[in-house]
Amino acid sequence: MHPLDELVLLFEQHQNPENAVPMKAYMKNHFEFFGIKATLRRELFNRWYAQNKASIQHNFRTFTLALFAQPYRELHYCGMELFYKAVKKKYSPEDIQLIEHLIVTHSWWDTVDFIAKYLLGGYLQQYPEAISGVIERFSAAPSLWLNRSGLIFQLGYKAQTDFDLLKAECFKHKDSNEFFIQKAIGWALRDYSRFNPNGVREFVENTKLKPLSKREALRNLP
Repeated sequence: MHPLDELVLLFEQHQNPENAVPMKAYMKNHFEFFGIKATLRRELFNRWYAQNKASIQHNFRTFTLALFAQPYRELHYCGMELFYKAVKKKYSPEDIQLIEHLIVTHSWWDTVDFIAKYLLGGYLQQYPEAISGVIERFSAAPSLWLNRSGLIFQLGYKAQTDFDLLKAECFKHKDSNEFFIQKAIGWALRDYSRFNPNGVREFVENTKLKPLSKREALRNLP
């Protein structure tokens, strides 16, 4: 049996229809669910990964794409986590194409936020020379999820955050009426305020942000 089929069968054996109903509702009925909660899902995934490690590591990009092509949300989670686990922060230049594909496939905040922070963020730390071109392209794209990714990819950068770039992206999208964009602006600024509270406060006070963005950005500041 192919390893992917083994994982699907393993999840089918542990599916919980009662859990699936509220899980599906929480995601606005955009996706099908086995009803497997995060702790058990990760236990099953890790067991499967250990049993098929050599095959997966040799073809982890193919496995990632195959998992994202499945209809069940738990398998999408496995796909992005598999890629993060297998790539080990050693990306290939071409991986930006795969990362972009994941962002715009079965898009919702739960996958996009992980992919933006851990995959896109990790990729651009390895290839900082690509930041300008990638973020400019994402920012100008018609996909709000690519726009959001361009706003939050630095969440793991801490004090190394390029504040000028963050401010430029926030300014570019400040008039957006999209909830997920307004929230991303506030989230990114709030996260960086831990390292530069005065800079964030000054930017927020001198920029006409949407109320949600402003509220989120200043939440942790006195």
